[in-house]
Amino acid sequence: MSKRSKIQRKQAIALTSNAQPVMKTIAKSSSLLPLGAILLASSMNALAQQPATESEKALKPVVVKEKAEEPEGKDALRATTSTIGKGKQALRDIPQSVTVVTEKLIDDRNLDTVKEALKNTSGISFLAAEGGEEDIRLRGFSLQATGDVFIDGMRDPAFYERDTFNLDRLEVLRGSASMLFGRGSTGGAVNQVSKQPRAIDESEISTTIGSHNYRRVTGDFNIRTGENAALRINAMVTKADNNGAGSSLDKKGIAATYRFGIGTADEFSVGIYDLQNNNGMNYGMPWIRPTSGSPVSDTTLINKLDPSAYYGMASDYNKGSAQHVSASHTHRFQDDSELKTSIRKGSYVRDQRAGTVRLAAGTSLANFSDATALTRGTQLKIQDMDTLYLQTDYSAKFKALGVQHELLAGADFAEEKRKVYGARTAAQGGVNLTKPNTTAGTPDDGAFINEASRVLRQTNQFDSTGYGLYAQDLVQVAPHWKLLAGLRYDNLTGDYSTFAIPNNAAGPVTTTSYSMKVSEVSKRVGVLYQPNALHSYHFSAATSFNTSGEAYSLSANNQDIPPEQSINLELGAKLDSSDKRFTTRLALFRSTKLHERNTDPLVNLVTLSGKRHVAGFEIDVAGKLTAQWEIYGSYMWIPEANIDIGVAGSEGQGTRPSLTPEHSGTVWNTYQITSQWRVGLGVNFRGEQTPIRNPGWTVDSYVTADLMAEYKINETFTLKGNVSNITNKLYADALYTGHYIPGAGRTVQMTLNARF
Repeated sequence: MSKRSKIQRKQAIALTSNAQPVMKTIAKSSSLLPLGAILLASSMNALAQQPATESEKALKPVVVKEKAEEPEGKDALRATTSTIGKGKQALRDIPQSVTVVTEKLIDDRNLDTVKEALKNTSGISFLAAEGGEEDIRLRGFSLQATGDVFIDGMRDPAFYERDTFNLDRLEVLRGSASMLFGRGSTGGAVNQVSKQPRAIDESEISTTIGSHNYRRVTGDFNIRTGENAALRINAMVTKADNNGAGSSLDKKGIAATYRFGIGTADEFSVGIYDLQNNNGMNYGMPWIRPTSGSPVSDTTLINKLDPSAYYGMASDYNKGSAQHVSASHTHRFQDDSELKTSIRKGSYVRDQRAGTVRLAAGTSLANFSDATALTRGTQLKIQDMDTLYLQTDYSAKFKALGVQHELLAGADFAEEKRKVYGARTAAQGGVNLTKPNTTAGTPDDGAFINEASRVLRQTNQFDSTGYGLYAQDLVQVAPHWKLLAGLRYDNLTGDYSTFAIPNNAAGPVTTTSYSMKVSEVSKRVGVLYQPNALHSYHFSAATSFNTSGEAYSLSANNQDIPPEQSINLELGAKLDSSDKRFTTRLALFRSTKLHERNTDPLVNLVTLSGKRHVAGFEIDVAGKLTAQWEIYGSYMWIPEANIDIGVAGSEGQGTRPSLTPEHSGTVWNTYQITSQWRVGLGVNFRGEQTPIRNPGWTVDSYVTADLMAEYKINETFTLKGNVSNITNKLYADALYTGHYIPGAGRTVQMTLNARF
């Protein structure tokens, strides 16, 4: 029996001794409500009433309606609820595809970053950008970290390497999401769900050591401070000489949340978050051609070099911090409606000093050797970002006009300010730095330059404010049918300025400014057919819009260009097994960007003349096939992807969009051999795909496999071993026109976990 189960049993025994009439009523039912539901009902009733007499203190009878669900989160690969749809909803009541990566899957596979966790969902690919999860592709469309990544339903727009130490789960909503979140891409949205305090005493410490001198310690401390109050603290320290793909790791983080009034009519929460990264930076490796001038073939530089080899400078780094303070209040009305208001103030700093690695002119596979020269360029990315978000959401269930309604409505406000800095050249009063070359046979050569000697200057600034209003209603129009309709209005303004410094350092700074104003309405409609408690079928249509300033930059060419418009159509089903321990999700989808920005080469003007679409099928499975065998899988097939209307060029009309593999997915399953031994096996795979701008070649498909073995020493300690990429497969993980970032080679890790 787990620690949590023992605590619940003790609480149940205590309740029994003080509420014998109630327990007799419950005993007549075939199943029991979860203990949390009993406590919730009791606490809300107690707060709403005047001080009770002794005779009134006994618990009121509880009507048991259905069997308790299987455990989730840390105890299961399967999830049945999500918060990505605004408020907590059953997945079967969301007429759109949602994939949930639970904490158990994150722990089983040792997924330390959000990027690694996202690889455990299908349809995901990555642009080799400049560190962090800047450009994620889902269903072939860009998921900008500036607009489509969220924490607890609130935007998380900064560029940084996100860690999983404070995550309860990761939720991926597929398809257009502007009705819920405002500006956003066609592909979907990613929601990071933070760990929240619970009214129990439970703590956990995990220590991991592994390949490349990897060391990681995480702590999760949940401390009950009162009857309806608790404090939860999560902390992390990670160091490694190499992450398996050429980047060193040196990071630490802490998150603390205090929650009081848990389960009562008025619940409050305050929290802080601080993540500090001082990591290495593998900016990428260049593609190689069989002969000079020929296209890249299946045999590329990927098959020539150790993926953990690093050819940048020892002085390169990717340093940054993410800090935010948040607070929320939830009021629960007596009619079961709920109003939640949240605020978050964030500050983000990024200081990246890296370099593009390129082959010397004339290099090809025919003459490649350890003596081949590699040049090292300079890539500097320094920026500060400050954000303020305020959000309020109202949910209610009621009957009107003879039908049942589930209403969601809300409003949000956002203020974002970003400053970007560059380095002054010698002519501008700074210094010029030249990085020495290296050779293919001498990775990690230790070459160092003093990056701190560079004199910085502000190059641009983007300030934006916006607000949104939304309402959505799910109506039970017949015993097995529900209709959903939602609208959202967004108003956004953005001001962008560039600052040019002349070569004469004493000369004036030239400021050029641009502005953006957006007023958009997003729509969402859907129909649900639920013939029973196990099966749910849906059809949905939803729109989205992308502004010209979504990457926090504007120019004379695009400041007056209206947003891009997209629509997502989906037909799907969510099917539970008869014992509700296993769920299958299926979907057919078609996503279309109706008005895509293009640059007309004749007049160098940005227009909304483009169009592209993807169509495909996806399936997710999660849960227990038997009492011992648990499985999670996510697969996507995109047989149809095309740029329908586009200008001439490298990725023009009639071509398949870049970073859109036809097949992609993951499978993870574990088997409980005995009460002490559990083993796991999984694979990740991606089909062949083209780098951005379709340079004329495709990158090979790949399959990697992972193993896990876990031994439960006693009720407190568990020892787990992981081998990732067991075949040491060489592959390109993130792609760009001129280079790729290699996937991590084989790594071995051991974790000692203590729960108390």
